Amino acid sequence: MPISKLSEVMKEMGMLKYESQALLTIAYRDWVKLVRDRTRIIATFVFPFMFIAILGKSFDANLSDTIGYNYLTFVFIGVLGQTLFQSTASGIISLIEDRETDFSQEIFVTPVSRYTIILGKIVGETCVSLTQIIGIIGLGFLIGVRLNISEIIVMAPAMLLISLLGGAFGVFVMSYLNTQRLANQVFPFLLFPQFFLAGVFNPIKGNPFAYQVMTHLAPMTYAVDLLRSIFYHNRPEGALTILHSTLINTTAVIGLILIFFILGTKRFVSRERNR
Repeated sequence: MPISKLSEVMKEMGMLKYESQALLTIAYRDWVKLVRDRTRIIATFVFPFMFIAILGKSFDANLSDTIGYNYLTFVFIGVLGQTLFQSTASGIISLIEDRETDFSQEIFVTPVSRYTIILGKIVGETCVSLTQIIGIIGLGFLIGVRLNISEIIVMAPAMLLISLLGGAFGVFVMSYLNTQRLANQVFPFLLFPQFFLAGVFNPIKGNPFAYQVMTHLAPMTYAVDLLRSIFYHNRPEGALTILHSTLINTTAVIGLILIFFILGTKRFVSRERNR
């Protein structure tokens, strides 16, 4: 190999290492922020407890025999998908906080790819959401959800994709918002309706056409349905609980990650340069 070519390869490897270190540093910063934020940790478990232990448990005895599958397990899988998506998406609000404190400006002047910086934020919040989900799975065991370790392992790659989808969606939304206050006001209106459109708590298969259209426009739908399509695969309950196959859901999730990440990052970086 010519010396010049070898030099170029070594330079590219050095840049790749530098970019990787920057990504991991940004991701680690967000994870440390979670560990130090006790309020967020408590809130993480309060809402799933309300949805699973109170709502799911109270309706389980009355609905399971009627609808043809275990309602508590149905809700639990839905809350897993919803929590992963929502936690990562909401965590991206810190981008606005970093902008207001000029931290993002300090990062963007470094010789690191803008995509690496944003991806680092997404990876960081993904680690946060996956950490939080461990406690929620533990809660499921305590209240009697029929979920074993092998099923959790099989769903693990899907959980990672769902977290990345939430992060990419968060970046896309944040790229259109100017202040953290506005983000905190707008974000609930974008997320809360998706709880019902995605069927986190309510069966949505067989709903009216207009409702189905809105359901398929909600990104959370594919997150929740992806987990359920894996859990109910080759089970008779799948005909009643799944909208799409695992392949379709996986393709949709990956496609949405790319669309939200590319468009959101381009817009966010453009706005940072114009400040």
